[in-house]
Amino acid sequence: QVYLVESGGGSVQPGGSLRLSCVASGLTLSMHSVGWFRQTPGKDRSLVSSISRNTDTTYYVDSVKGRFTISRDNAKNTAYLQMNSLEPEDTAVYFCAVSPYPNVTKLTYYDIWGQGTQVTVSS
Repeated sequence: QVYLVESGGGSVQPGGSLRLSCVASGLTLSMHSVGWFRQTPGKDRSLVSSISRNTDTTYYVDSVKGRFTISRDNAKNTAYLQMNSLEPEDTAVYFCAVSPYPNVTKLTYYDIWGQGTQVTVSS
């Protein structure tokens, strides 16, 4: 059985930090690109960051550049999203997903999804 499990979400004040984790089961994470997406009510799910298979090339949406860092630990079959200097606009449900393709930024190329973890940034 193949699945992803996210954890690490929660409630923080503006300026705070969280680290999201995405543990993969039934697949080898190093052979996949990993994306972190977020979604707020009434809006489409959008890519926040990705890390490519093979090269570990990273991508960040402009709004999180310099604040978020994506990484992976192949020995633990886990991907991470370190989120610093959080802003209220970062409030969303965050999902991790994997793709068999390299350097993918389109949602449609991600075929396995986690259940999501809520991140709330509020004073």
